[in-house]
Amino acid sequence: MLISAARIVPATGGVLAPGYLSFEDGVITAVGSGPPPGRPDLDLPDGYLLPGLVDLQVNGYFGVELGDADPDGWRTVARRLPQTGTTAFLPTFITSPIPQAVDALRRAARFVPRMGEQWSSTGAVVEAPGARVLGVHLEGPFISPERRGAHNPAWITTPDHDTVAALLDAGEGLVRVVTLAPEIDGATDAIKQLTAAGVLVSVGHSDASAAQVGAAAVAGARMVTHLFNAQRPLHHREPGVVGQALTDPRLTSGLIADLAHVAGPVAALAFAAAPGRIFLVTDAAACAGMPAGRYILGGQPIELADADGSPPVRRDGTLAGSALRMDVAIANMVAVGATVPEAVEAATRVPADLIGRPDLGRLATGAAADLTWVNEEFAAQASWVAGRPAYQAGLR
Repeated sequence: MLISAARIVPATGGVLAPGYLSFEDGVITAVGSGPPPGRPDLDLPDGYLLPGLVDLQVNGYFGVELGDADPDGWRTVARRLPQTGTTAFLPTFITSPIPQAVDALRRAARFVPRMGEQWSSTGAVVEAPGARVLGVHLEGPFISPERRGAHNPAWITTPDHDTVAALLDAGEGLVRVVTLAPEIDGATDAIKQLTAAGVLVSVGHSDASAAQVGAAAVAGARMVTHLFNAQRPLHHREPGVVGQALTDPRLTSGLIADLAHVAGPVAALAFAAAPGRIFLVTDAAACAGMPAGRYILGGQPIELADADGSPPVRRDGTLAGSALRMDVAIANMVAVGATVPEAVEAATRVPADLIGRPDLGRLATGAAADLTWVNEEFAAQASWVAGRPAYQAGLR
């Protein structure tokens, strides 16, 4: 397929205006500026053609809480996420009792490898277009009670070798990210154990000092979970988690860019302070993409007061995930001063590289043909996963 576009944002190298892209067998074969080398199969006369968006923190969406969902629930989320521009995501399980977390990982390990398949009416297996499942993000239970946010304090615990091993074994390679607080007992050994197993360790829900976060980076941590939220803030005499995250080149931080979790000027400050080391996440809960009402996060109720993008809350008013879309996150960052390439890179290449998927998050020869076309306001109009149409409502 050959596509011509008014603007292409490859995620490296600025904006091609106009530009063209071709792909074959799910892989990009050419990207260039100017008119296409032949008659295009599809012309996108306005907006931007982007790499498919990559979200590393999705608790749920479309009424489904992923930590407690069956295969049909996971498939619902995967099939519908391309409506938001997201073509790859990391389902996230927040703090739960260890036996429950082990069971959830075992269930997921049985069906996630076949998430790209569905049964046809004739009984044959056919591919189902939908966002890629990149693994599982365990956000807890090894976190600080003082910075727990919406996590249940009764289920927070400290790590030991056997508990970490049990979680890894249950996931059968599915665990890709673990968020923990580096200041709690056993955290340093857990960071080393997880890193040795190929798991990306993220500092989050933490009251750590800057020095403790730096020590976590020495041990192998490379990520910070939802920067500014549920962590020791920046102080001019104790930089805390935030200060270390923004100044330590070993650390790349997620940012919930709904402009409610983090005010616009502060989000812009993060981009300016740590260029190329901030990536956008939704931290979406089951209420995302749904009407106002009561939903579940981590086995406990949350309330979405309205569907205008405001985050859901626990009964005590604590923010509990979000109802954010990734395409809206890009629009929000552009609105507060980020350039289009900066905002797109933070939703594509930066998270893809962090999770160890250099085949995703960019429009380049040899990369996967995961694409999203957005309009002038950055709202998703069409998406492709491995070259297959996953969402086409905006195409005429």
